[in-house]
Amino acid sequence: MSEPLLFVDGTFHDPRTPLVSALDHGVTVGDGVFETCELIDGRTFALTRHVQRLQRSAEGLGLDAPDESRVRAAVDAVEQRWQADGGGMGRLRITWTAGYGPLGSDRLAGAGTLIVAAGGARPAGPVRVAVAPWVRNERSAIAGLKTTSYAENVVALAYAKERGAGEAILGNTRNELCEGTGTNVFLEVDGGFVTPPLDSGALAGVTRALVLEWASDAGIEVREEARPLAAIHATRHAALTSSTRGMTPIVAVDDRELEPGPLTLRMGEEFHRRSREQLDP
Repeated sequence: MSEPLLFVDGTFHDPRTPLVSALDHGVTVGDGVFETCELIDGRTFALTRHVQRLQRSAEGLGLDAPDESRVRAAVDAVEQRWQADGGGMGRLRITWTAGYGPLGSDRLAGAGTLIVAAGGARPAGPVRVAVAPWVRNERSAIAGLKTTSYAENVVALAYAKERGAGEAILGNTRNELCEGTGTNVFLEVDGGFVTPPLDSGALAGVTRALVLEWASDAGIEVREEARPLAAIHATRHAALTSSTRGMTPIVAVDDRELEPGPLTLRMGEEFHRRSREQLDP
């Protein structure tokens, strides 16, 4: 699949075609929400969980949530085209914005904009991370919401890339470990996993939630527990989770090398197996 698929207003379009108003609030002020999902053999993994989080994020912003049947119909159309075009593994993105609005922060009443796009994805592998000098504000109005106001993540990820890393790690205002720019963080501690609680400001990742459930089934303890940001520098083994990574080991924090942890490797294999057996857990 060389070109991304783009589906807007019930129709496929060339991905370079201008379709959204220049005054769409999702463009002018980042007033929108989105979900990125994994495509497995042309089907969207964990779609129900992603649609539910999309609706929660929209409601958290004060937007009317998108109609679930409309979202599912658009996703189905993209899946069918992806399969017909011979697309293999990939990613699917659902974006919902406030639609046309004024230049300021006030909203206009009216229908939102729904965009569904799909494109190829590279297999995820072990990743080096850099700890960013900026923080997540766990008391922010948009803490825990997956919004299109993503500039902080863009800047932090660029910071990591400049240092040879593939992801940035952020603390919060309490100097606690929080999350990555598009990932959740897990540390191997005392024979189990520890991951920051959601009140740290971390996003409630779909993969994070499934790891919490499936690790328990596999006999691996997982605790949601606040840890100082310095814990990422001291840990022997750590991992990232996201919809496009599954669970993958962190192999360096800044300039310190890490070995992939045994629990990370075990849970990574378990997640891969179960995600192929159960498309919509």
